Amino acid sequence: MYDFEHTIDRSKTDSVKWDIADNELPMWVADMDFQVAPEIVEAIKNKADQAVFGYEEPHADYFNAVAEWYETEHHFRPKTDWMMFVTGVVPAISSIVRRISSVGDNVLVQAPVYNIFYNSIVNNGRHVLSNDLVFDDGKYHIDFADLERKLSDPLTTLMILCNPHNPVGKIWSRDDLSKIAELCNKHNVKLLSDEIHGDITFNEDGYTPVFSLPEDLIQNVMVTVSPSKTFNVAALHAATIIVPNENLRNQVNRGINSEELAEPNSFAIPATIAAYTKGHDWLKALKQQLMTNRTLVEDFLKSELPETKLIKSDATYLLWIDTKNISDDSEELANFIRKETGLYLSAGSVYGGDGTDFLRMNIACPESSVRNGLSRLKKGIELFLKK
Repeated sequence: MYDFEHTIDRSKTDSVKWDIADNELPMWVADMDFQVAPEIVEAIKNKADQAVFGYEEPHADYFNAVAEWYETEHHFRPKTDWMMFVTGVVPAISSIVRRISSVGDNVLVQAPVYNIFYNSIVNNGRHVLSNDLVFDDGKYHIDFADLERKLSDPLTTLMILCNPHNPVGKIWSRDDLSKIAELCNKHNVKLLSDEIHGDITFNEDGYTPVFSLPEDLIQNVMVTVSPSKTFNVAALHAATIIVPNENLRNQVNRGINSEELAEPNSFAIPATIAAYTKGHDWLKALKQQLMTNRTLVEDFLKSELPETKLIKSDATYLLWIDTKNISDDSEELANFIRKETGLYLSAGSVYGGDGTDFLRMNIACPESSVRNGLSRLKKGIELFLKK
């Protein structure tokens, strides 16, 4: 029903991902190469046919679509009065950093983590404080003793959580999330959870939205969600902040409104409603294709590149590949592979923590592209080991 075997040529179309040299293959930025769900395209075409694109704002149908999506896909319905529309997760995070913390404060993250978090913190005059994830026996876990020490620092006023975690693909358990929320409450630290990757999970139970925790644990909580990664509609600039506590919600909302982050473009609202009300079958088919691609990569690395190891994960279309047996400088390795083979991967070093030992690969593309990328990866690593 849906075509995940073919793609379209996005070179010379202002695409960030495909602004590359001839013969290069981009498998870095979190941007899928699949065409979006046809229901989204239809909604955009219908809106375009109106031929007037003035100021707009979301109404009950938008927020109900978000609530119903989370009820159906993730078994918890957030209240619509908890929600605020924003034009993107990243600008929302930056706005929250400015509104909730003060210049000179610590904002806690868990490295290796999405690199743009660092920009939102440092560019606003705050300090990054990392509770580095512990990598042990091929798996990541949280050092809760270290987490509490850092949350107890009087200068730590905000924690940014990645749930599920990018780049390591970890789905935090309900127990982990409860412990994090309890510690944030104990030390009066606000908790901002970026859950943009929450729809793309491969385990039986999916992921746990932080706003679904018991009421006493979510009074310091802010959650950002968006269809942008799920449906590859980042250019539409649509996201939602979910804040259960009214006082905190009002505080966040003042920042959003003052920075004009609540003004959607004309296509954001109908496209999001279409995605969240009609996109369930498309997402199911997408995840089946991604699972096929993940298995392909895992089998290839085991048989053809035993020097590497794919880190087991249950979420995202971004794979975290252990390359410490090849190099402890992922930037050098990624640059070499790109120069020699045209394969463009993300160097793990940009995510902090132990990222110098890893490469990140985006497999949200046709199987033929994955095979092409793996062939280039093998060639690049073999050449790197010979040099």
